[in-house]
Parts: sequence; C-alpha cells; structure tokens
Amino acid sequence: MKRRSRYQFFERIEGAPEPLSATVRRKLQFHEMDPANIAWHGQYPAFFEQAQAELGKICGLTYPKLREAGIIAPVRQFHAEYFQVLSFDEEFTVTASLIWSEGARVNIEYLIKKTDGSIAGAGYTVQLFMDPASGEALLADPEFWADFKTRWQNGEFSSR
Repeated sequence: MKRRSRYQFFERIEGAPEPLSATVRRKLQFHEMDPANIAWHGQYPAFFEQAQAELGKICGLTYPKLREAGIIAPVRQFHAEYFQVLSFDEEFTVTASLIWSEGARVNIEYLIKKTDGSIAGAGYTVQLFMDPASGEALLADPEFWADFKTRWQNGEFSSR
C-alpha cells in the first residue's frame, strides 16, 4: 500500500495499474462567478465533469458506452476542497485521474491548478454501477467494467 499525498483521496493498491489522467485547460467565465467576483463553489462539479469527459474519451468510459452495456454509473459521492480563489478570466487546468479499485466502482480524483502551478482545489467522485431498471447497485464487476480493467492492466490506455 502506497502512502497518499494531501491531494490523493483513494488508497493506491500495490501492483495496480497507474492512474489514467486527462487534463483540460479553461478560463473562468463571468457566469461562473459569485457576487465576490470569484468562482462560485457550485461550479466545481462542472469543472470536474469537463475533465472527466475528456478522461472518458481516452479510455472509452463514457455514458453512452455504459448505456450500451446496460448499466448506469451515477455519482454517489462528491467531495471538493477549495484552497485558492479563481478570478474572472483566470486560466487554470483541471485534471481528472481514474484510480484503480478492486470493487465495482469508479474512483476519480480531481486537481485544479493555476497557471503558476499552485493548487486551487481538489476533490473526488465515486460512481457505483447500477442496473437502470431496478436501481440496484451491482456488487460484482459488470462485464463492461471487468473488460475495461483487463485492458487497463494490459496498458491499452494512455493519459493526456
């Protein structure tokens, strides 16, 4: 078991594949600000989602692919930490990193960095696989996820 850093929310499992990551570059828009002229805290889920969508593109972990597989994966946990404010027109990056899990769940960590490299925010989401008809959580890896994890272990995906 590897020691976690301040911005790592999930345990790293020894021998597991390295996290898969994708980074998006953005600029804070006027409509994303609060009355104090900084990023409204309620925008962070959207920031995270944009990076997560980019991550999904590189490894095929997208909502349409899940629906094709007959499963859904709603967010069951969301956590954000705010370290520095983001101001109007400020450029920043958001990185989403898929972290290996032995369970039937999707663990993603997020890191928001300013252009000087300092950390503005961090967080995570946990998504559980569910049967869309019954709404029941799937306790074992669905076939789609088991295949995905095998491909991940075989190094088929690369971060960007």
